[in-house]
Amino acid sequence: MRTRTTFLSTGLAAALAALLVLTGCTTSGDGPHGKGASSAAAPAPVPPGGGAGYEGPRPQDQNLLAWTGDPNDAGHVTAQSAAGVGGRVTLVRIVLREQITWSNVWLGLAGIDPNAQLSQSYLGVYDAGGTLRASTADISPQLMTDAIAKPLPLAKPFTAAPGTYFIALLLNGTWATNALTLKSTGAGISVNAGLTPPNLRYSTVLTGQTSLPATVNLAEQSTSTINTGWASQWYAVS
Repeated sequence: MRTRTTFLSTGLAAALAALLVLTGCTTSGDGPHGKGASSAAAPAPVPPGGGAGYEGPRPQDQNLLAWTGDPNDAGHVTAQSAAGVGGRVTLVRIVLREQITWSNVWLGLAGIDPNAQLSQSYLGVYDAGGTLRASTADISPQLMTDAIAKPLPLAKPFTAAPGTYFIALLLNGTWATNALTLKSTGAGISVNAGLTPPNLRYSTVLTGQTSLPATVNLAEQSTSTINTGWASQWYAVS
């Protein structure tokens, strides 16, 4: 009897010890203060590059080199009469952050006028000193077809160093005000907040032009036409 009692006592003690071991493992590894809970609550590692915040689209995402704004935001349609903008040089500022070879100016054509009579219409690029760096051939035919975003080639590509440039648009001819329309990234004068000539983001210079002049005086930038609703056009570079 004594031997049997001893065996039972020893077996019971071993079972209790095993239970205590199991309880301890659960408490230290999976409980609210254990290693398991601590590991599950640990913050995710910060990825390289300074953070995981959203970064908006870049021109390179769409095989472009630069733009005046994300084309996804270019919803405002620009319309103006031939009497209002015909013969004026309309300027939209663009700032390059790196050197590029500038070959094309992309224009967002929103609508066409099949009855328009267009001629002597051009796109060009002026530098911060007002010197014409390059221009297209007459773009009148391209303004009569395909209301889409389209690249219009410069007659001669040029190397553009980082800095400020102005994309110039010159329209001539006759068209219906609400038919020939362009995509825009701004509602006009608001794009010039905080700016004065010769650094306006959107402006016009000169009148009565039939070609883009070799130089323009950016100190003469005007917003009088801009204020009538000739909203800032969307452009891109490739």
